[in-house]
Amino acid sequence: MSVAEPLATGPGAAPAAAASPGAVPEILAVATPPEWFDRAPAERDVLLVDHANCEKKAASTALGLMFAYADDDRLGLALSRLAREELRHYEQVVRLLRDLRVRYARLSPSRYAGGLRKAVRTREPARKLDLMLCGALIEARSCERFAGLVPRLEPRVAEFYRGLEASEARHHRLYVDLAEHEVATSGLDWRARLAELAAVEAELVTQPDADFRFHSGRPA
Repeated sequence: MSVAEPLATGPGAAPAAAASPGAVPEILAVATPPEWFDRAPAERDVLLVDHANCEKKAASTALGLMFAYADDDRLGLALSRLAREELRHYEQVVRLLRDLRVRYARLSPSRYAGGLRKAVRTREPARKLDLMLCGALIEARSCERFAGLVPRLEPRVAEFYRGLEASEARHHRLYVDLAEHEVATSGLDWRARLAELAAVEAELVTQPDADFRFHSGRPA
């Protein structure tokens, strides 16, 4: 399966390189617990179904930000392309599920995204910055997990995830670039805030979770 075209953050921008296998993107505070990767092969079907759901949610999040900040055309154009790519990934995952004869179904979400949302500040411009940084953390975590899953899953799924790893690297860099652009006018300290949100994200992925999901924590 092919991966969508690279996202650029400005005229002539080059796509970010994929992370090395097993590498942790620098914006993340911790690596995924090894137990999560150990559990993944036995939970392949749940992993793929939840992954499809995550791609839909990622597209929805990008569109929601476009409407919430409709006067920001720079952000709108960047997230429009991102949303289209996320939806293409959703279509690819669903096709893979059908080929593998895995039934697509609704799953209860993990506490991951909700936990990050609780940490988002409510007043502007801090809220907008936090949403960009949370988007960056989610995409970076996805990138790390795709890389770690490649050597653990069957060749067809592994090759698909190898391609998506490069996309997630671009996506998390895009959100960081949007955050950097935002603070140019707001004067907020994005690096300090990123460290705070990364600590929240780290707790979410290291604490035990009873249900295995793409962004769940340590298997209970």
